[in-house]
Amino acid sequence: MSAPQTLGGPSRCGRVLGPSLDKIIKSASWRKHSDIVSSCKSTLEKLETLSDTALPDPSSPLLGLPASDADSVLNPIVLALASNHAKLAEPALESVFKLFSLGVLRGEIDSNLPNSVLYKIVESVCKVGGIGEESVELAVLRVLLSAVRCPCVLVRGDCLLQVIRTCYNLYLNGLNGTNQICAKSVLAQIMLIVFARAEEDSMDVSIKTVAVSELLEFTDKNLNEGSSIFYCQNLISEVVTASEGVPDLKFSKPSTVPELQNDESKVSYEEKKDEVGEEEMKEGVESSSGGDISKIREDGFYVFKNLCKLSMKFSSQGNPDDEILLRGKTVSLELLKVIMDNGGLVWRTNESFLNAIKQYLCLSLLKNSALSVMSIFQLLCSIFMSLLTKYRSGLKAEIGIFFPMLILRVLENVLQPSFVQKTTVLNLLEKIVGDSQIIIDIFVNYDCDVDSPNIFERIVNGLLKTALGPPLGSTTTLSSVQDITFRHESVKCLAGIIKSMGAWMDEHLKIGDSILRKSFEYDTSAENHSTLTGEDGTLPDCELHPEMNSELSDAATLEQRRTYKMELQKGVSLFNRKPSKGIEFLINTKKVGNTPEEVASFMRKSTTGLNETMIGDFLGEREEFALRVMHAYVDSFNFKSMDFGEAIRFFLRGFRLPGEAQKIDRIMEKFAERYCKCNPNSFTSADTAYVLAYSVIMLNTDAHNDMVKEKMTKFDFIRNNRGINDGKDLPEEYLGALYDQIVKNEIKMNADSAVPQIKQENSLNKLLGLDGILNLVSWKQTEDKPLGANGLLIRHIQEQFKAKKGKSESIYHSVSDVSILRFMVEVCWGPMLAAFSVTIDQSDDRLATTQCLQGFRHAVHVTAVLGMQTQRDAFVTSVAKFTFLHCAADMKQKNVDAVKAIISIAIEDGNHLQEAWDHILTCLSRIEHLQLLGEGAPTDASFLTASNTETDDKMAKSADLQSLKNKGTIQNPAVMAVVRGGSYDSTAVGVNSSGLVSPEQINHFIANLNLLDQIGNFELNHVFANSQRLNSEAIVAFVKALCKVSISELQSPTDPRVFSLTKLVEIAHYNMNRIRLVWSRMWNVLSDFFVSVGLSENLSVASFVMDSLRQLAMKFLEREELANYNFQNEFLRPFVIVMQKSNSAEIRELIVRCISQMVLSRVSNVKSGWKSVFMVFTAAAADEHKNIVLVAFETMEKIVREYFPHITETESATFTDCVRCLIKFTNSRFNSDVSLNAIAFLRFCAFKLAEGGLVCTGKRLDDGSSVSIVKKDDSDLQSFTDVDDPGSYWGPLLTGLSKLTSDSRLAIRRSSLEVLFNILNDHGHLFSQTFWLGVFSSVVLPIFNGVCEKRDKAVKAEQDSATAESPHRDGSTWDTETSTVASQCLVDLFISFYDVLRPHLSDVVYILTGYLGSSIQDSASIGVAAMCRLTGQLGSRFSEDEWREIFLSVKEAATSTLPGFKKLLRTMDDIKVPHNSQLNSETNSDHGLTNDDLEDENLQAVAYVVSRMKSHISIQQLILQAVTNMTKPHMQCLSASNINIIVEIFSSISSHALQLNSETTMQQKIKIACSILELSVPPMLEFENEAYQNYLSFLKDVVENNPSISKEMDLESLLVAVCEKILQIYLKCTSENQNGRVTHWVLPLGFGKKEEMAARSALLVSALKALSGLGRDSFRKYISNFFNLLVDLVRSEHSSSSGEVQRVLSIVFQSSIGAIIMK
Repeated sequence: MSAPQTLGGPSRCGRVLGPSLDKIIKSASWRKHSDIVSSCKSTLEKLETLSDTALPDPSSPLLGLPASDADSVLNPIVLALASNHAKLAEPALESVFKLFSLGVLRGEIDSNLPNSVLYKIVESVCKVGGIGEESVELAVLRVLLSAVRCPCVLVRGDCLLQVIRTCYNLYLNGLNGTNQICAKSVLAQIMLIVFARAEEDSMDVSIKTVAVSELLEFTDKNLNEGSSIFYCQNLISEVVTASEGVPDLKFSKPSTVPELQNDESKVSYEEKKDEVGEEEMKEGVESSSGGDISKIREDGFYVFKNLCKLSMKFSSQGNPDDEILLRGKTVSLELLKVIMDNGGLVWRTNESFLNAIKQYLCLSLLKNSALSVMSIFQLLCSIFMSLLTKYRSGLKAEIGIFFPMLILRVLENVLQPSFVQKTTVLNLLEKIVGDSQIIIDIFVNYDCDVDSPNIFERIVNGLLKTALGPPLGSTTTLSSVQDITFRHESVKCLAGIIKSMGAWMDEHLKIGDSILRKSFEYDTSAENHSTLTGEDGTLPDCELHPEMNSELSDAATLEQRRTYKMELQKGVSLFNRKPSKGIEFLINTKKVGNTPEEVASFMRKSTTGLNETMIGDFLGEREEFALRVMHAYVDSFNFKSMDFGEAIRFFLRGFRLPGEAQKIDRIMEKFAERYCKCNPNSFTSADTAYVLAYSVIMLNTDAHNDMVKEKMTKFDFIRNNRGINDGKDLPEEYLGALYDQIVKNEIKMNADSAVPQIKQENSLNKLLGLDGILNLVSWKQTEDKPLGANGLLIRHIQEQFKAKKGKSESIYHSVSDVSILRFMVEVCWGPMLAAFSVTIDQSDDRLATTQCLQGFRHAVHVTAVLGMQTQRDAFVTSVAKFTFLHCAADMKQKNVDAVKAIISIAIEDGNHLQEAWDHILTCLSRIEHLQLLGEGAPTDASFLTASNTETDDKMAKSADLQSLKNKGTIQNPAVMAVVRGGSYDSTAVGVNSSGLVSPEQINHFIANLNLLDQIGNFELNHVFANSQRLNSEAIVAFVKALCKVSISELQSPTDPRVFSLTKLVEIAHYNMNRIRLVWSRMWNVLSDFFVSVGLSENLSVASFVMDSLRQLAMKFLEREELANYNFQNEFLRPFVIVMQKSNSAEIRELIVRCISQMVLSRVSNVKSGWKSVFMVFTAAAADEHKNIVLVAFETMEKIVREYFPHITETESATFTDCVRCLIKFTNSRFNSDVSLNAIAFLRFCAFKLAEGGLVCTGKRLDDGSSVSIVKKDDSDLQSFTDVDDPGSYWGPLLTGLSKLTSDSRLAIRRSSLEVLFNILNDHGHLFSQTFWLGVFSSVVLPIFNGVCEKRDKAVKAEQDSATAESPHRDGSTWDTETSTVASQCLVDLFISFYDVLRPHLSDVVYILTGYLGSSIQDSASIGVAAMCRLTGQLGSRFSEDEWREIFLSVKEAATSTLPGFKKLLRTMDDIKVPHNSQLNSETNSDHGLTNDDLEDENLQAVAYVVSRMKSHISIQQLILQAVTNMTKPHMQCLSASNINIIVEIFSSISSHALQLNSETTMQQKIKIACSILELSVPPMLEFENEAYQNYLSFLKDVVENNPSISKEMDLESLLVAVCEKILQIYLKCTSENQNGRVTHWVLPLGFGKKEEMAARSALLVSALKALSGLGRDSFRKYISNFFNLLVDLVRSEHSSSSGEVQRVLSIVFQSSIGAIIMK
């Protein structure tokens, strides 16, 4: 065979061992180590013959070699290690390292197999580390780490603990710092390996390499010797990576190993066995580990448990300063920290590991919290942070205890804290608050849980106390630097809290939604990734096992729980001040039942927080309810089989006995009764127990009160209690034992059972039952020595944990509803506001103020999004005040930062600021003002104040910043006002302040203006440009606020500005593309603003506003508006309102010119805006300034002439407004040409409408009923037609012209009448019948309302008051010419469109007869002419009913005035006038009758009667004429009934005339009065003659020409009767001269009588002719009626001019009478 290539043969094992064995042989001493050398040589020889087997032996510890050869091969290595010789051990260690690293060694290493070669190797390696060689120590560490790291070797049980103990000892006793650091690093790496495998329950896992530098974070920094960290890191990395790729063996089978229940001597150090809690720990292991657990996890559990126990080792009484033990405790805690930091899912899901945390780690934390060693405290805090971050869902109760113990206790200590300790706590809080989910979970699970402490609230309040610092006048151990550091750190934490709340909210809420969406599924993104301390991306705690003690809650439930807790705390607090009030409150709020038993049960709870002293006081009260509660309280105890001393101790542990003897007596009496009831055979009676109880209480006070100098002896106690047992003594042994028990063990309450009670700052500890726990440890900050805790206290704490398991604390709640933040904000916003505000106000530190401003920003964000208006406004207002823009001379850098914060808030949270925009925009306004002053630009006031002079302008321009610097003072009032400053809420800065400004103030102001250079125009403008990104609600709020700020700027009495106004125009432009609904809401606000400012008394401001509005309108009109929309009209509405309400002619003229420019330049885009345009021009038309009227009319002229189609293409209301506007111009008083031209434009409008062929086919305007002629309202315009019908264009035009006809100006009346009727005549053919009827009733007929009203008034006046003055013409009464034209036009129109308008004949007749019924003769003449024309043209087409209607109307007109006229005549009866004799005598005298003879009043009355009589007679005569003219041409068409009406008319008038002329007395008075007044006498006689003449002519005509009707109606007899009446009247006149006496002679007629007879002669002749014209038979028939009258005529004297009477009379006798006689 050929020689081997290498030492050790061909096997893998030989290649590793060969060189090492050879080196051992060379290094060994042949004499001392002969056995080692021989073993090495024989092994080398054997290795030469061995080769790797094809199939590995699973039982062999060496890969490739059979099990039988493995022990012999490895024996030299064991021997070399056991030699304790460095030169031999080093090669052996190197070979073992390679065997482990290469995976050659395989199998399980356990102390249960002590004969295993692998166990012997590991044991030897552990032992060789103590030989005192530096190189050997490092080699041992490498080997041990490689053994644990090797995937195919499982080091477990006691062997694993031995490996850890060896590294532990090397750390404590290493020869140099590097070795100690390496030992610590190896321990940490072993922890990572063991628990990474336990996590996966597998050997094949990815191993994380420990970071050596992190292990030195808290301790051992002094061990670093230059490159020690680098060296150690390389060593760890080398070992960890050396075993990569080695295949693992499966060791994860479940195993039930009895060693799980081993004693302490087997798994940990015998010499440092724990004396307390051993049994409890064993029970915990048994209960938690269960029966089935893999070997890998079993080892992990072993290691964790023993590390926890190791960390709980305390120094002995004999050696209190054991530094080695302290280092060991520290490193064990550091290893626990490594384990917790890298813990994964198994710690959350596996009950064994979770219970291990609760039972061992929590206990370790509790014990070590008593130490004041800072490194220990820092480690505890770090471990607690890991528990809080990863395991809080399973450790709810534990965290609820440790948080106040570790964190809050230190945080709330403001006066005398340890600087390092509190710094540690603040740093820890900074990490906690950086995790948003932790903050939320803390609040949900503790502050909203009635059985848990208010951790979140106490954190916030503690940070507030720290931020505010020690109270003034208090003594503190802190230096000023330390205090400032604490303040800044606490503010940073507070800012972090609100930042985390905002981040959590943003993650769970889609910003922009107006409603907070509720989600009841846990959001996996809620946990902040920054909390994951492991690099493996470990999931957050509550995501990994939500099913474990976790419950998803909604905000409503949490709100109820929170409310319940707050009310309970309030009740407890009230009880601790006044028990009866507290119990009453708790019962009323249903926190406690109203029965004594329920109240007693509440008092017995250890976590209620009730003050024990107050409980005792309440139980001792003698009121009925309190007494019943005390009885129920005592009865709730069970003292059965309980020693009397034990029973009284048990009874008194829940309350403190009151000080009043009577109260103690009542309580002890009930106690004695209860004790005897539970133990019937204890005493003979309850009295014995009562007396003995008193004695025990006295003994307890005597023995344990330091104030009692002479203590009671046992003999005294026995003597004092003699004879109390029903006259007999109790056994001395019994009393002696009771005495010893009380003296040795004081009777205390629960809170006093461990150490003297320490007063807590926060009474909440008592409420939550934490007093007993917190008092278990000493909180002395100056204590440097470790202080242990005894077993009694540990058991008490464990009892607390067990008690909390069944309560709500064991249920972990998670929530994803952002509404929970509302409750959190309610808790924290006040402290945060105070902390941030005080810090900014008092500190100039840039870092601190920046943190505060960040806090403000996040607070505004959260409160704004949640819609918490009060809180949001408080934060925004505070930031705004800290800008100091209201007193710029005092500004600092922090104030500029506040300005930046305000801008950031505006940009980031603008959608939710609502009313808070007021403060932000006010700040922006003030910034711009200061920048304007800094640039030296003229103020806005220089442009807005009309009184500025040229000198003022030059001064303002010269006041630039450089000049300020050079001069050091300034006279500019605006700058001086700003420098003086003012309050934040003042409208104008410096308005109310006065006084000179010093140069120093000016210099400060200039420097601060330089500070403001940090804020450029871009930042300011960005806020306004960003407005287009605001949502619909926010933009409206933004506009409202900006309008408010702008008004305050413009109304400034000293310095009006337009900054916000210009920005309003800008944002309106930016947001013009928003949807109509949003833009409409915006414009409602802007519109009111423009109106308000446009009506300002400052004309410059108002002009500027109107011009700004014009710019906006021009922009807006660039956008086309669809049909049937109304927004253009709304947009232009401010122009209309200001135009109507402004008192300034300049503003009104500006508006007119603005509107003119807009319309003429954007005419094609104007749609609904026409309405506002015409409303503006309508207001202008009525203006008092001529120029405004002319400018407006000029534009109207152009609109109508050139852009008429644009008007008609819109809705009808627009054309209506145009017409109304033109009509308004017709009312212009400045220029008649304008009025006439406006009417002409109305005619033009009609022409344009007709030219467009708009045929009106609308629906009926009326309901078919007769149209009453009443005055129409503007609202009637809408009744013409539907808006879509062309009639909607004609209606307003015609109605407008109709109303113009009543204008007071003659030219306008005539022109409007002419235009209206021309339009109707020219274009009436375009109207449908329905529309025509509507036009006639609503347009034409109302024109004549005045005629009808005038007649009605005249009739009423005559009937009501005979002495009333004559109706006079008002401004709307037509003149004769106008009336004539109107009536002619009406008749002509009716004639032209008779076929269409025939239904309105009655209305026309009513109007025309209205003329006849007028008291004015001219009107009657017009009516007669029109009526005649109407009947003349249409008479042949009238029906009988239509004729009847006409004649009845005429009859009504003739008779309607008669009653009033007659009443008027009766007034003459009371008027006295001279008789004829007086008149004759006066006539013959020298002077005639004068006005003095009659009173003025009578003269006026007579004159009025004469005037009315003349008018009345004339009208009656016209009516006669009208009837005559109407009947003559159409006599044949008239029916009998109509003729009868005509006869009635003639008869009525004739009778009236006869009666009027028969009033001789009245006639005499009238004649005399007329003579005096020089008036003509009314023609009464002529009236009578004409009436009878017409009557006679009509009858004669009918009898002669229409014999059939005459015969039917017997008109011939009527004719004879009329003639007979005429004859009688004539004869009466002739006979009056005889005065009624029968004489035989005839006196000659007087002159007057002759004139009368001459006047009557013609009528008499006509009557005689009518009689002579009768037929012979008829004459014969009626001759007997009038023959005597004819005879009397013959006898009568006739006037000389009445020869015709004799002639006709002779003819009657000859031809008629003679014919009868001669026959």
